[in-house]
Amino acid sequence: MTVPAAGRGTTTVAPRAVRRIAERAVAEALPDGGAVTRGSASVRGASARVTVGIRLPYPIRADEAAERIRERARTRTAALTGLSVPHADVRIDALSVIPLPPAGEPSDDAPSGADDAAHGAEHTIRSGGPGGRIRAQRRIPAALTAAVGATGCALLLVDVIAVRLGSTPAAWRTWLVDWASTHGPADTAVRVGGMLAALTGAWLLGCALLPGHRRGLTMTAPEPRLRAALDRSAAARVVQDRTASVAGVVRVRVRVRRRRVTVLAEVGYGGPEQVRAEVVRVAGAALPELGLARAPALRVAIRVRRDPHGPPPSIAEPTESAAASTTTTAAAAAPAPAPAEQREV
Repeated sequence: MTVPAAGRGTTTVAPRAVRRIAERAVAEALPDGGAVTRGSASVRGASARVTVGIRLPYPIRADEAAERIRERARTRTAALTGLSVPHADVRIDALSVIPLPPAGEPSDDAPSGADDAAHGAEHTIRSGGPGGRIRAQRRIPAALTAAVGATGCALLLVDVIAVRLGSTPAAWRTWLVDWASTHGPADTAVRVGGMLAALTGAWLLGCALLPGHRRGLTMTAPEPRLRAALDRSAAARVVQDRTASVAGVVRVRVRVRRRRVTVLAEVGYGGPEQVRAEVVRVAGAALPELGLARAPALRVAIRVRRDPHGPPPSIAEPTESAAASTTTTAAAAAPAPAPAEQREV
């Protein structure tokens, strides 16, 4: 008995299989250094929709690469599954930096024009110093300036249009014109307003010209197109952790500035000069670990704070009877404890 073709069954491709095929198709179209981070697929009838997240190498034209990868995922998935793929979404989740080829060794797959442009961009970026300084985006000053300017222009424009249409001027504009006509530059209010306007203008000019990010210390960039900064508090914690491990130091305070690192260590036992030399050595070795573009100067201050009960106890614990007799004899013969000694070295 021959079964009609319509009743012989159907072939169903699971969404999981569609997702795996789409991920493999995207991986085939990725440039060197790229990777697939995630993927998803949904199947409805004879059509499917896939979404793939990728990580691309930097620098690269993200729009051109995404368009090429999207077309590859759509056509390859449709050819291997037999489903129509009207939409294939490609989302760039991250960018990974790839090392540039050394000077004089152009890459095999890049044309000479691209190499010249890359070397030109590298020279331009490196001319500004190691890593370059990160500029603040100034979002709050920009938002405040835009909001105040837009509000004032909108109020004035609405009032002018109303007057052109036959309405009377607004009360605030009439009062402002009358007040300005009766007050001159010699009035105190006008002088105060002029000083406030000058200070505001100077502040806006400073925001536009100065780089900002005073809390960040410029670091040496691992790549010419990267800029990195280290927060002062993080640098202080690194130096503090290294210094606190020195024998004899009971407390450390570290202050990091843009040009200087100040370490204040309190010595509880041991020779102050030996402890200071060790603190200088350890803190000086910790500064290169920060990876700063310009090494700051190191200043170490020592404060001696002796324990009135003497040096720290030894590792060997005396027996209970010997400890009791020693404590009784010392209490009878020893004078009153002297106050804590403090001196600066």
